[in-house]
Amino acid sequence: MRNFWRSGDPFIWLTGGALAFALLMVAGLVLLILVNGLGFFWPRDVVQLVLRDGRVVLGEVVEREEIPQPGAPPGTPLHYRLKVKQGNRDLYGADFVWIDEAEMVKQSKPLEAMVIERREWGNFYGFLKAVREGEQVIAEGAEQGWEALETLLPRTLQTYQEIRRIEKKEIGAINHAQEQIRLKLRRLELQGITQGAAVENLRAEMARWQARYEKQVEILRRLRQSLTGSIVALAAGGTNWQEVSIPLSQIVHPYRPNRMSILDKLGFYAAKFWEFVSDDPRESNTEGGVFPAIFGTVMMVMLMSIAVTPFGILAAFYLREYAKQGPFVSAVRIAVNNLAGVPSIVFGVFGVGFFIYLVGGTIDRLFFPESLPTPTFGTGGILWASLTLALLTLPVVIVATEEGLAAIPGGIREASLALGATKFETTWRVVLPSVIPSILTGLILAMARAAGEVAPLMITGVVKLAPALPIDSFWPFIHLERKFMHLGFHIYDVGFQSPNVDAARPMVFATALLLLGIVIILNLTAIALRNRLRKKYYASTAL
Repeated sequence: MRNFWRSGDPFIWLTGGALAFALLMVAGLVLLILVNGLGFFWPRDVVQLVLRDGRVVLGEVVEREEIPQPGAPPGTPLHYRLKVKQGNRDLYGADFVWIDEAEMVKQSKPLEAMVIERREWGNFYGFLKAVREGEQVIAEGAEQGWEALETLLPRTLQTYQEIRRIEKKEIGAINHAQEQIRLKLRRLELQGITQGAAVENLRAEMARWQARYEKQVEILRRLRQSLTGSIVALAAGGTNWQEVSIPLSQIVHPYRPNRMSILDKLGFYAAKFWEFVSDDPRESNTEGGVFPAIFGTVMMVMLMSIAVTPFGILAAFYLREYAKQGPFVSAVRIAVNNLAGVPSIVFGVFGVGFFIYLVGGTIDRLFFPESLPTPTFGTGGILWASLTLALLTLPVVIVATEEGLAAIPGGIREASLALGATKFETTWRVVLPSVIPSILTGLILAMARAAGEVAPLMITGVVKLAPALPIDSFWPFIHLERKFMHLGFHIYDVGFQSPNVDAARPMVFATALLLLGIVIILNLTAIALRNRLRKKYYASTAL
């Protein structure tokens, strides 16, 4: 037995078992996210349930579970219940209902049952009765009504998109121009100039923009008045059917899942996935897309990488190549290593105090006094959030770069110096190319951590819903002072702050899967670049 332990075989099995257990845990987590996230976009069949008391429930069956029977004698038959997504939150007050299978007398999948994705109040489940244009009924019945709906809805959606375009672009540009004029007038007022040609010209320009604004408002009024189409649908309402009127402008997408083939469902799945990654959120972020959160996450990681890489490299090169090794340098290394263990929220508090209040407040007082007391840089924004995460991940880059520098043989440096190169030339042309793979390794770890951080972002610039992206068509085009959305915070907000938790749960898994995919794509890109550079400089590193 003593020889057995001395051979080291038990430790090999122990480390191998620990690795296998860790891999199984990671694989199980990824599988859980995949199963729940990918199924979010699949159109389920609509089921109609008739209960013993005469009530009718219409919706999607999302779960089946055993009903607990505490104290029941052995041999008692098991009972189950179904969790049905009945939607129609404006009618019932809740999206989901539990149905005891013992209370069911009939279950069917009517072909005419339809699902309507709405801009408000979630999905509607019911049957189409009629289609109206204003007060006039233009089609009745399920089939004729569906044909009329498919004809009218595209025109309505086109009008709705035109309204959105005017609100965001035309009126947005007018509001931006008026705000710039207001700030110019305020700047002149701070200089003591309240009269004169400059002031009159600005006021005249403001009046011209106001006239353009009123013209666009009139166009919006006419477009909204043209949205007169609606449908009349029947919704299950206990023992009776309720008649509901839904404006076409509130409909995002209607479909009849019980009539859809596999190919139809695959097409629907692809369309829903594209909507998820390219559209804006709606219904308190529980429906729609997450494009602003994707954009904010990627942009924040890029800004963080641009900020952390040069500082991490310079610090590591100084500590390893230039600083005289001694107690002070050892203390600095210990401090850098300890920074990696500081809770992220502490970095967030530092970011608020230093970047936002001190640096941002100073910038506002020096360069944007006309905007005060409304802050420009003296409040949370994507720039301060990125710099905060750069500080958070700086120890990772420093340690990885130092490890790479330590792995380079000293003979390479000595050979370069012996050939007449200066210390800087040796560092720039010999050492730096050889250590680039290690730098990218540290950057990969930093990007992975920064993409998933939430706590420091909550107090340095991330918000539930950002009205505008940090990049747009207005000068200076890149607005680093703006607040932004983030996939990690989106998961927290939807999963733990939503009043409708059951309806939001699938969105949580889908967003988590998307965040995982973005991190993998960013890491694979950096890994591919690292491998390419490693092959390029393999000869110099192998000496």
